[in-house]
Parts: sequence; structure tokens; C-alpha cells
Amino acid sequence: MQDDPADPFHDHDHAHCAAAVLARAESQTKAEGVRLTPVRRRALEILLESHRAMGAYEVLERLSAEGFGKQPPVAYRALDFLVEQGLAHRVQRLNAYAACLSAERDHSPAFLICRGCEQVAEADSAELRAALSGLAASAGFGIERSTVELLGLCARCREAGL
Repeated sequence: MQDDPADPFHDHDHAHCAAAVLARAESQTKAEGVRLTPVRRRALEILLESHRAMGAYEVLERLSAEGFGKQPPVAYRALDFLVEQGLAHRVQRLNAYAACLSAERDHSPAFLICRGCEQVAEADSAELRAALSGLAASAGFGIERSTVELLGLCARCREAGL
């Protein structure tokens, strides 16, 4: 990968990335008058530990092991809150959740889902948003929310021949 563009799956400072999302979560929830309770914060931290989308039961197992409760509503309520606040996204293809890495509260990401390593990269493209808006407008449709999910292989998994 000599002159390849940055790999959104692997090329970044993960500690800085996670700290920035948590700082945004703290300031945003405070500004909006909602509570980032310990279970909600921990659910976000769990999602930030890797760039792999996680199912609600996987998050629940981790929360339960740390004493936050064993009933599914514990995880679902925390995850629903994070999605409502724009701090996480629901990745429909995987029936899972991924932390939102964007600094924007409301945006329309495209998810690059690697079927090899199961990592998820969030891409935000003005060109993609413009194309979708143009397509919708030509049909007289006004987009309120969109999510694009692209399934394939990241650079490392392609090189490994997966």
C-alpha cells in the first residue's frame, strides 16, 4: 500500500478518536439537558473499544459483567439513547450498533463494512449526500434521514486474499 489513501479501518490514533467522541458526548448531552448516565457512557465506551459494530446482546454481556444489569432493556435503552443523541448508529445489515465518529450531531454517514474482519468504518461524503439529495429531489422526495451501508473487504483483508 505505497501510495494508497489512508485506510479508514486501520490508519488512525484510536485513543484520540475515542477520547474525542467521549468529550463530544459529555458536552453535547450537557448542552441538550439530557443525562449521560454511567450505563449510557459505558455502552458508548464499549462501542468505541474497536471499530467493529456490536450487537445489543454483546454490549449487554459486557455491561452485565461490570454490574450494570442482566436484562436486555439495560442495553437496548442505553443504545437507543446513544442513537437518538447521534452518538451511535444502528447498522441495519449487521443488526448492530457502532459509535458515531463524526463531530456533527446529525449527518448521513456511509458505512464501509468489512466482511473479513467485521470492522466498520464511517465515511461522510458531501458528494454522496448531494447525489442522494439530487436523486430524491428528481422524484419529488425530501430526505429526512439516510444511511448507506457498503459491504466489502478492507485493504488488509483484500491483501490477505479473504
